[in-house]
Parts: sequence; C-alpha cells; structure tokens
Amino acid sequence: MKDLPIRTTVIGSYPFPAWLEFASQHLPEFGEEDIKEMQEDAVNAAINDQMQAGLDVITDGEQSRLDFNLSFYGYLDGIDPKVQIGRKWGPPAHDQRGKYQIIGDLSAPRGLGVLEEFERLRRLAPAGPTLKASVPGPFTLSGRLIPDKQYPDRTAITQALIPIVRRELEDLVAAGCQEITVDEPSMSCYAFKSDTRQFVNIFNSTIEPVVNRCRLSTHLCFGNYKGHPVGYRRIAPMFPEFLDFQVDEIHLEMANREFAEIELIAEISNRKDVAIGVVDVKSYYIETVEDIVERIKLCLKFAQPDTLSIAPDCGLSQTARWAARQKLKNMVEAAKQVREQI
Repeated sequence: MKDLPIRTTVIGSYPFPAWLEFASQHLPEFGEEDIKEMQEDAVNAAINDQMQAGLDVITDGEQSRLDFNLSFYGYLDGIDPKVQIGRKWGPPAHDQRGKYQIIGDLSAPRGLGVLEEFERLRRLAPAGPTLKASVPGPFTLSGRLIPDKQYPDRTAITQALIPIVRRELEDLVAAGCQEITVDEPSMSCYAFKSDTRQFVNIFNSTIEPVVNRCRLSTHLCFGNYKGHPVGYRRIAPMFPEFLDFQVDEIHLEMANREFAEIELIAEISNRKDVAIGVVDVKSYYIETVEDIVERIKLCLKFAQPDTLSIAPDCGLSQTARWAARQKLKNMVEAAKQVREQI
C-alpha cells in the first residue's frame, strides 16, 4: 500500500505545447540536436505544469513520443516502417490509426525508449514528487501490427512482444525507477468478449521479473482517440479475474462514465490500491474543486483513504493544455481539502 492518503497522480501523457505539435509535423527540417533540444524543452514544460498543479506523482508527459520514428513502433525491427491507414477521411475514430505490416522477426535491440525517457525525467525533475514511467503492455502494443505467416494472429504477436516489454521493465527498475504503469487499455476494451484469464496470464508473465521490485500499476480504460472511446464501457466483465494482476494499483476510468459501477472498487480496495479517474479528459467542462470533492467522497464510500489515489480518466494528450492545467489544479486542491477533513 502507498503511504499517502488520496494521492494525486496521472496516467502518463500530457498535451504537447503548440510549438511541439508544429515541429513534430516538420521533423525533416530539424537536425538531431534540434530534436533533442525540443524534447528536453517539452519535458520541462510538462514537468512545470504538473509541479504548478501540485501533483504527488508526475511523468515526463510522454513528450518525446513525437511520431512513428520516435514512438514504440519506431524501435521495433521486423516491421515495415510504412504506416497503413484503412480510413483517412470522415469522423475521427480508432480505425484511422495506422498499422504496420510484420515482415520479419520481431525484436527491439535498442529497447523501447522508455528508459531514455525516464533518465531524462529524473535529470530534469525537481526533488519532491514521485517519478513514474509508463510502458505499453504487449497486448495493447500488438494491436497495430498486421499478422504474417510467422505471427498469424494477435496472440502470437503478443507472445513475441512479451520479452521485449519485460526487458524494458527490467531496465527501468535497474536504473532506479520506483513506479511504473503498464498500460493495457486494449485488455479492458476487449474484456467483455475475450478470455480474461488469458489476459491475466499475459499480463503477469510480462511483469513477473519486476514484481515487488517497484510500485506497479495498470491503467484500464475504454480508449481515447481524439476524444472518442472504442470499447464496451463496463468494468464488470474484467472482474474478478483482473484482481489477479500482480500490481499494487489498478486505475479505472470513471468520470466519463458518470461513476457507473463505482461500487465495484470495493473489490479492488480489499486487495490492492485503486486509482479513480475523477476528471474527464474527453470533456471541456472544467470540474470545479467542489465537484471533485464530491466525487472523492463518493469514492471513499467504497475505498479507504490509504488505498485511494485520484487521477484524470486517461492520459491528457488529447486534451487542450489550458484545460489540462486547470483540471489538474482543481483535482489537487480537492484532494487537499478532503485530506484535511478525514
């Protein structure tokens, strides 16, 4: 269990500064050192916003995950680097995300880049907050890879990715990272129609080398592509099987779902810490401090303060920066007020 009651945390991503959005679309015009400078400046901006909000846990905002060449798929060997997009026009949805054809043995000889991100965060962050790294789980990572003869389906692809993600986790712990989120939103999106026990086995196999060596969490949501969910938005199909994830904390999207099924967090709180999304990253309604105080108190009907953390529903990368800033500030202030009352 964590020491701080009603800890304030984030999932991983944070909005890019406007200049970084522009630069990421024009990378060929920049040199290697220019890009490194941009990444460091953007991480500093994300750190500053999170520190100004007063969060207990911060990340690098995933500011260096600019595009294909600097994202996880850019680190994988055995795939065709040319992205394939099935639908380019019309209303935004998950079927507009690019996929990559597998053409050989899947490997990541340079790792997935998260270790480099964490080391940069540790160098730039001030003393005080806990520093968290976010790593994609192998099932979620497999979703954008097109099978071939060697890896004929998503299960085979996932199995090939497990040792790659596992090594990244081991490298992070060896470097001194004390808190890691293994992000598997695809598992929560598919839980209603899939073998949840198989998901548990995949997840635990991935994290096995680092269990009890750092604080581990997982984030379960229903997708957030340009503000749109993709999955069947019920958490009941995940449980009780997902309680067997060998993590310290499970994070659930709640604000966007109007706190439906909130009573189910009692099951989690009896065995693990639970982090609840109390601000909606898909909405531009800025939750007031009073709103969030009420939501925290609702959570406390089903979880003890020392097992509860609060966070945004998902990463904030799809939310305008001005809104993300204010949502985080109000969230931290609400947590402070409730702590003073308990």
